[in-house]
Amino acid sequence: MNTIIRTDGLTKHYGRVHALDGLDLGVDEGQVHGFLGPNGAGKSTTIRILLGLARKTGGTATVFGEDSWTASVGIHRRVAYVPGDVSVWPNLSGGEAIDFLARLRGASTKDPGYRAERERLMTAFQFDPRKKGRAYSKGNRQKVALIAAFAVPAELYILDEPTSGLDPLMEVVFRDEVQRLRRGGATVLLSSHILSEVELLCDRVSIIRAGRIVESGTLAELRHLTRTEVSFEAADESALAGIPGAHDGTIDDGRARFTVDSDAVPAVLPVLAQRAVTGLRIEPPSLEELFLRHYGDDLAALRAAEEDSSPHSGTRASRRAAVKGS
Repeated sequence: MNTIIRTDGLTKHYGRVHALDGLDLGVDEGQVHGFLGPNGAGKSTTIRILLGLARKTGGTATVFGEDSWTASVGIHRRVAYVPGDVSVWPNLSGGEAIDFLARLRGASTKDPGYRAERERLMTAFQFDPRKKGRAYSKGNRQKVALIAAFAVPAELYILDEPTSGLDPLMEVVFRDEVQRLRRGGATVLLSSHILSEVELLCDRVSIIRAGRIVESGTLAELRHLTRTEVSFEAADESALAGIPGAHDGTIDDGRARFTVDSDAVPAVLPVLAQRAVTGLRIEPPSLEELFLRHYGDDLAALRAAEEDSSPHSGTRASRRAAVKGS
């Protein structure tokens, strides 16, 4: 399988700030590849380097086997890009902006195929092309970029928070379009904060933290890193006795619940079968759990900082000091 995007030891420094610190990323042909991480992790910096909009400090970055900086003009002819915060020309209508972007990518706006696809997408996204750019909301500006990207075929689609500003119904339309691209054999790099979106669409996922890839693989490959939840109908805690590898066992509302390392599930099932349990439910770990495995400590630190900076934090601190001194 051809590798469309590859970075090896990629670094990008802004003075003392290391936005990328040895990033290794591979996206194969025909994949929808999720690129996950919070703001500041290095996602947009990586995308800017891949598009030839920023120059790397070190390492390598190639798209279609060519250097993303020196061959950027040729690469752009084969790529469609949608950023997460789209600006449009205030005096152009939405339809004119879409046609202009399409012409920049080499399309003929008089071509019947393009016109038909443009109309199909505008109907699907419930987009009014007659309004001027200055009148569009953030969601409608996003639709301009999405329609322009999807209306002209590309080999690679780089989508950086593409559903920012879209309502839930339009997110469904977006997912349908990405599935259509996959069926057509295109490659998609999807950077998103919406974990459910990535879980539904992506063949592989890479999680970036502090400028490095910390996990990469299919969801099936990555789920062994977290625990699976198992539950069944039970009256008391004796139902949990003797289950191999069980953790965090509880009885709640007539159900026994426990977690088990995902690769140990096959050893648990025969035990449960011997006990003839009823109402068995097995829930594999979600992408959110996998994500929080790497960022949960950051979230805890953020919550602690918010608590300390709250209006009542000084009172609590004073009380703690008073208690300590008494």
